[in-house]
Amino acid sequence: MKAIIVEGKTDREQLLKVLKEPVDIICTNGTINLTKLEKILDEEQYTEVFVLVDADEAGTKLRKSIKQLFPNFRHIYTRKMYGEVANTPSEELIRILQNAHFEVIDS
Repeated sequence: MKAIIVEGKTDREQLLKVLKEPVDIICTNGTINLTKLEKILDEEQYTEVFVLVDADEAGTKLRKSIKQLFPNFRHIYTRKMYGEVANTPSEELIRILQNAHFEVIDS
């Protein structure tokens, strides 16, 4: 199974609207305790782990921390013009997720 790390509940809800396949969506709630994340994310349990966080300072900081601890995770990005994953239009999320080889709803 795949997993996607996001910052918040509204990000998770936005992804659930467009994903067709089962995916674990892990919320960091805006901050991250890397030790806690390590316990949650036993890399053996997932075929791939993706990081999709907001295109802002907090998201950049979170992404950097995750890259240091989990260098094999794949990073996918929303456009800066949307700022937050939760503000990214469904059509754009579909494009982003399709490019990362997720099964999504028909747009």
